Amino acid sequence: MSFDTIKYEVDGHTATVTLNRPDALNALSPHMITELRSAYAAAENDDQVWTLIVTGSGRAFCTGADVKEIPGDGKVVNERPYLSTYEQWEAPQEGTPPFRTTAKPVIAAINGICCGAGLDWVTTCDIVIASDKATFFDPHVSIGLVAGREVVRLARVLPRSVALRMALMGKHERMSADRALDLGMVSEVVEHDQLVERAHAIADIVNSNAPLAVRGTRLAILKGLDLPLHEAEMLAESFRERVTRTEDALEGPRAFVEKRPAQWQCR
Repeated sequence: MSFDTIKYEVDGHTATVTLNRPDALNALSPHMITELRSAYAAAENDDQVWTLIVTGSGRAFCTGADVKEIPGDGKVVNERPYLSTYEQWEAPQEGTPPFRTTAKPVIAAINGICCGAGLDWVTTCDIVIASDKATFFDPHVSIGLVAGREVVRLARVLPRSVALRMALMGKHERMSADRALDLGMVSEVVEHDQLVERAHAIADIVNSNAPLAVRGTRLAILKGLDLPLHEAEMLAESFRERVTRTEDALEGPRAFVEKRPAQWQCR
């Protein structure tokens, strides 16, 4: 697939999306948002893709919406006519992967500056790692805008006081990668030049597991977070029951008994 503002590459069972507007610090333009939607759909609909990686080119991961392209009338940044699609009636998602509706895991590899809507990948992706050069902040209040869904999500990931401090300090305070690791906002910090390699190594490990079991486990966790514990347990068990009816659920125990690597068919 050919894109103008992103790169999309598939290697084995892993698809990689690279935000590729380095001169604009990978700020999200309407066209870039449209291309990201297409790339996410391509990965989700490709049976050979089991895991998706998102990273950025240049010194930034993503600096949020491109302020030069924000409409003066306050309408949602989108290439489609205003309010013509369901997603425009929802909270704006901009570059966010469709984490509520996708089945496949997404790994975010934060390579540099990550702020504003760029934080959405940090709070919605399944595994988040960061370069030792990565920094995190939210500039909304410093440019006269309310920090909306970005910090609402952050307040579910970070301690309340830390999320509020980040939101209210705006561009005047930045969180380092090591601080983000200490707070659990990212799960690993690696040397900058090894970031993409490490992301692919993690993807390879995820892909060595049964892909349908991975998806069912991911969905059980994410869907269960919004439910009372007992209902979440029952939902998770329903996903477990579905997967027991697949060929891979038979292959796993068979491979274990025969002391050989499992040959997953994703069916």
